[in-house]
Formats: sequence, structure tokens, C-alpha cells
Amino acid sequence: MPTIGVAIITKNAQAHLADCLNAVTWCDKIVVLDSGSTDQTLSIAQAYGAHIEQTTDWPGFGIQKNRAIALLDTDWILALDADEVLDAELMQSIQAAIKAPTASVYQISRLSNYCGRWINHSGWKPDHLPRLFQRGHAAYSESLVHEKLNFSGQAPLLAGQLLHYSFDRLDDVLDKVNRYSSAGAEQRLQRGERSSLGKAIYKGWWTFIRTYVLQRGFLDGREGFILAVSNAEGAYYRQLKLMYLQEKK
Repeated sequence: MPTIGVAIITKNAQAHLADCLNAVTWCDKIVVLDSGSTDQTLSIAQAYGAHIEQTTDWPGFGIQKNRAIALLDTDWILALDADEVLDAELMQSIQAAIKAPTASVYQISRLSNYCGRWINHSGWKPDHLPRLFQRGHAAYSESLVHEKLNFSGQAPLLAGQLLHYSFDRLDDVLDKVNRYSSAGAEQRLQRGERSSLGKAIYKGWWTFIRTYVLQRGFLDGREGFILAVSNAEGAYYRQLKLMYLQEKK
């Protein structure tokens, strides 16, 4: 039977880590690469028998995930976030795929929860992500945020759901808007992009219209509206931060 390992990066991820790890206890090895947790993240990982490594720097999500992958020597690798939980059907699909593979990379369908509501529209569904792959056949881009798994060939979609507890509280949303807009602005500055107040206003407005109207966020009820606003804020502040970064440079 081919071996499979799980790669997870963490920082203060205690909220859903136990559920995440409990769903992959059948895997041969679990690696948790931590970047300075001060909550119960490490003790939870230790309780589930994970191999724990820590880093003192933060190079961005792409590089950090590649570091975690490099710590595994299993035949197959499942890349997860600490707030993601496999359902029973997905567990079975993964086990069947590595036992009799038809591809070297597989996609997983993710269903995300936003402040207590499962989001079925707003550009969050369908959400198919390549996450299961044979070792050496895929690697993440070296992006600060919004990293992508690079690979060759087709990636079939597995049955089942990856349950993503993306935001438990509105405070979590606001914190992520701030952190990701800063990282996104820095990433765009490195690519030579430019911004202005007008561009920031336009990006924010367009992001709200796209999420709430074109992607039918209004069908996600109250949380659909809140999500559209937070998406718009992220786009708006990312462009404003880029504007100030380019002026400082």
C-alpha cells in the first residue's frame, strides 16, 4: 500500500486543528510546520502524534508550504490548512485514489463556512483545489499570499467535501482583511504594479458587485452581504496600501 503524509502549516491555529488532525489519523505521517504559535496549537499537534517543526521567519504561504512538504518522505502528500476537515466520503476517495491511481494530482471540493454559515455562492462554490499529489509531482508557487499548486497534466476531482471553517467571528474577518491586504500590496509592488485612490475605489466597488450580484452572493443571506463587503474592503485597502508603498519607494 502506498504511503501518504499530511503537510500543515500553523500559527495560533488551535480553533479547528484537533478536528483537522482527527480526520487524518489514518495517514502514515503528519507534519506540522509552525511559525511561532502562542496558543495550544503545538500541544494539540503533539497529542495527535504529528511531527512538529518550527521556523522563526515568515517567507510567505507558498514557501512555507513547500517547506512542510519537504519534511515528508511518503509516496503521496495531502496539503491541508489547519482549519480544514475531511468528511468521511473524502477520506474514502483519497484512500481509493492512492491505492489505484489514475493521475499524479487530484483536486478536492471545498465547502467554506463564514461566521457560522456554509457559503454556496459568492464565488466560494464551486471551489476545487489540487491538494493530493504524488511526492515530486507538484510544488507551490513562492507567493506571499494566494499561493497556487503548480503541476503538469490533469487533476481529477475526488468525491467528498473538504469542510473549511474559514472565519468563526467577524473579528477574524477584519484581521485577515488587514493582513492579506498588506501582503497582497507588497506582492504587487514586487511585480511592479501601481495604484491610486481612483483605482482603489474602483477595485472595491467592482469586487462588491462581482461578489454580491454576479456571483449571486445575495443568495447566501445576511452573511453573503457581509462577505461581499469584506471582499470589497480587502480589494480597496490592498490598492491603498500599494499606493502608499510605491510613494514611499
